[in-house]
Amino acid sequence: MSRPAPTLPPWLAHTLRAQRGPVPWSAVVRGALAAGPLLLVAVVAGRTSLGVVAAIAAMLAGINDRPGSRRASVRRLGVPALAGAGGLLTGTYAGDHAGAVTLTALFTLVGLVGGSLSAVSAVASGAGTQLLVASAIGAGMPSPEPGWLRALAFLAGAGWLLALRLLLPTPKAMAGGDYRFDGERDAVAAVYDAVADLLDAAGSPAAPTRRAALTAALDHAQDALAGPRLRRYASSAAERRLHARYAAALPLAEAATALAWAGEAVAGRASEGPRRLAAAVRGSTHTGPLPAPHRSAPALRALDDALLNAAESFDHARGSDLHTRRRTAGTLPRALFGAGGREYGLRVALCFGAGAAVAQALHHARWYGQHEHWYWLPATAVFLVKPDLGPLASRVLCRAAGTVLGAVLFAGFAAVLPRPEGLIALVAVSGALMPVATRHFAAQTAVVTVLVLALVMVGGEPQASVSRIGETLLACAIVLIVGHLPMPGQRGGRVRARLAAAGIAAQAYLEHVLRESSGPAARGQEEREVRWTLRREAYRTLAEARTAISLTAAELPALARHAEGADDIAAVLERLVDTTTACAVHLDDTGRLTPEHTGRLTALLGELAGHRERVGLREPDIPLSV
Repeated sequence: MSRPAPTLPPWLAHTLRAQRGPVPWSAVVRGALAAGPLLLVAVVAGRTSLGVVAAIAAMLAGINDRPGSRRASVRRLGVPALAGAGGLLTGTYAGDHAGAVTLTALFTLVGLVGGSLSAVSAVASGAGTQLLVASAIGAGMPSPEPGWLRALAFLAGAGWLLALRLLLPTPKAMAGGDYRFDGERDAVAAVYDAVADLLDAAGSPAAPTRRAALTAALDHAQDALAGPRLRRYASSAAERRLHARYAAALPLAEAATALAWAGEAVAGRASEGPRRLAAAVRGSTHTGPLPAPHRSAPALRALDDALLNAAESFDHARGSDLHTRRRTAGTLPRALFGAGGREYGLRVALCFGAGAAVAQALHHARWYGQHEHWYWLPATAVFLVKPDLGPLASRVLCRAAGTVLGAVLFAGFAAVLPRPEGLIALVAVSGALMPVATRHFAAQTAVVTVLVLALVMVGGEPQASVSRIGETLLACAIVLIVGHLPMPGQRGGRVRARLAAAGIAAQAYLEHVLRESSGPAARGQEEREVRWTLRREAYRTLAEARTAISLTAAELPALARHAEGADDIAAVLERLVDTTTACAVHLDDTGRLTPEHTGRLTALLGELAGHRERVGLREPDIPLSV
């Protein structure tokens, strides 16, 4: 009898895991045209120090340059760049006029603000990171230019990469069509493909995974279409058409979820319609004839009706609501001052403040030798303390390994490359490698290390590979210590906050579905629009909770134990939302719930009864016999 293969602990398995996918050639081209050319222009113009700042800004923007629509990239790259410029301005003037104690206290306060911001959203997390990193660079990288000029150079560097993102067409878009909306088209088409995949998986063990993939596709499409715009509504026929095609996918997703909930396989031709719709979106063409599934069950009839409505919407350019999550005046304060924001903000403040204090102590003790720059240690601590980059142990191992590799590689390059032209070319190559390196934190760290060491050497600093390795290891030790310190209140605040948000969204969705009129004729389009918005919010918050739980579960045992049981609660919530969706489809068709529906709802609510405080659920105030 063979022994089972040994399994790696979660924290080590996460360290060795890397993302896969095709090479993003468009992002590679943008990376090559960003930091390197900016530095070259600055060197030729005799403003090397400003070129270094602009190139660093382009590098940080390149880390945030992920796949998606051009409109969404404005917020994803622009908001962090504005925060970074503010941080650079603050850090420069503080470094010029504040003493070591005052500067440490200021950095601790800035760390508290940046850490709390990171609990709001992914864009806010990027803004918080750049705020802190740029503050450290401003104070720890002396420059003859005033702070306001360095901040403008930072904005120019990030703005250059954003301009490349907005103006350069992708190779696929150059083949034809309006390249401005290629990201949005791909995102909407991916929703129809995900619907087809879920239909193919109905009745199989793969159905829950395909349903999660559908949620991710809908989230991505929603974000791609909801980016900043000058007008409130879509202003072109192409954009309005995309909005309508996204909205047409929502009833299809609802029907597919209900079919998967039923646990029975559907005919293979049921997925042909969504796949043809996906091809029509990508090619900006007409749908052609669509196969209709059998109409033997409410969910199949809903799928058939949704296909017909989608075919009609593809022939018109009417705009539509994106069913985005509802924001209230209290949303931001709850995220900032809630359990997750408080815990993360305090941890970032301690790490950033401690990193700055140790770096300044070493700087004044001449540990750096002839190096004047001490920004590396606190900036490294910022990246290490960010939970959205992976579990703590994984981040520390990857950062240490990546820094050592990058420093050794740079030492070899610096010994043979001519200066400054060889180093400028190395910056351009590193920028081109960044979009691929972001698939693994160690690889990203190695590329960033090479790029930054090349930048500062062009700026006049001597070769600093050995000191950078030492500072990185010190930052790793600081973050490991602070990461395991006891904090006020309960641990696992981020997980609890996400679970509570998911529980509240699931409750709101359930109550709305059960309150809808019992007669299908009275169930109007406006009611369905509200229902789809609530359904999107329920599934989105569940996906965010799942992400937080998986990251916490991959921590070292001392931290992972705070997520024990959370995954089971999230699974019950997902089944509750799936059952609610099946109820909505059935109510649309018949106006009444079957005993199977009410029985499932009752069982799931009973299962959650012991967890109401943790997930924010109340006793349902609606009878389940609607």
